Amino acid sequence: MVLGTLPGCITITTPEKPSPPPAAEPSPVVTPINPTWTPAPTTNQTEMLPSIADVVALVKPSVVAINTEVIGQSIFGQYTQEGAGSGWIIDEDGIIVTNNHVIEGASSITVTMDDGSTYQADTASVATDTLNDLAILKIDAHGLPALKRGNTSNLRVGDWVIAIGNALGQGIRATEGIISRKGVSLPVSQDQVLYDLIETSAAINPGNSGGPLVNLAGEVIGITSAKIAQIGVEGMGYAISIDTSTPIIQQLVNKGYVTRAWLGVVIAVLNPSIIAAIKRDPSIKWEITVDEGILLVQVAADTPAERAGLQEGDVIISLGGEETLTEKDFIQTLHSSEVGQPLEIKYWRGDEFYNTTAIPVERPRT
Repeated sequence: MVLGTLPGCITITTPEKPSPPPAAEPSPVVTPINPTWTPAPTTNQTEMLPSIADVVALVKPSVVAINTEVIGQSIFGQYTQEGAGSGWIIDEDGIIVTNNHVIEGASSITVTMDDGSTYQADTASVATDTLNDLAILKIDAHGLPALKRGNTSNLRVGDWVIAIGNALGQGIRATEGIISRKGVSLPVSQDQVLYDLIETSAAINPGNSGGPLVNLAGEVIGITSAKIAQIGVEGMGYAISIDTSTPIIQQLVNKGYVTRAWLGVVIAVLNPSIIAAIKRDPSIKWEITVDEGILLVQVAADTPAERAGLQEGDVIISLGGEETLTEKDFIQTLHSSEVGQPLEIKYWRGDEFYNTTAIPVERPRT
């Protein structure tokens, strides 16, 4: 409604009376989870970590840089390829641990100490174990600072560790990280698998191989060996457990080679694809009635396996009283067995179950 008009002013009108708002919906009834709950009080109980610098200062004098030369041949003639890796002193009289792949095929091995002094290792006296990627060097030096061994059985996922080595061949440096996993198996080639590895988030680069992975007490708990190098993969380095490597190192130092029990078989882990392939191939006469175990693909003549009555197509499910359903189970149990000592074997042949005993011999050295 128009109430009036003032000269020079705007017209004032009264608005229509607004409609009342719709009635509000009643609020839903909320049942509390716990009316008396309160947040936990804040605390400040995080312990200070030991100084990583102190650990590095303790360990670094015992870590060495290893530089190698490998003579190769091409269609253009002979050439020299250089390589770099790491090692660590295990004995004050010049005994050094590294990886086999660091020094494999080297015609020259130079060891550089933390103080810059260099030594030539005798390539003819290098002791190696290709299966576990370990090697022992000897240099003519005495009174060297040897590292102490730790114990991996006490390690926990999340424990701090430090990797020290000749990263990128540019000298000894340290990186820190944590234990990400324990007991890892990692295929490193078509016919080689490394077992009982420690996975760590500590940065590992080419040249670190053979160096120590240490705990915050400066004790060696692993030997850096491998890194997964794939696009998008970060923080996954691996070290050979010191518990696994110590008996191998001792044999390499004491004898120059590693003695392992051997049965004379080629194996495959039974799985659905292998079973299907066997059934499709009319030339294979094996009768497979189980769906897991260790399949004997080959049994060499005049070997412990043949003398124990084993045949190709048998499926082993137990070795030395231990269940062996994976390649890791089978190999680790066999390698921990003693040469010349009876080894109980349980296996299937077709739908018949058998027990036998084999006497392992020393694995032939190649």
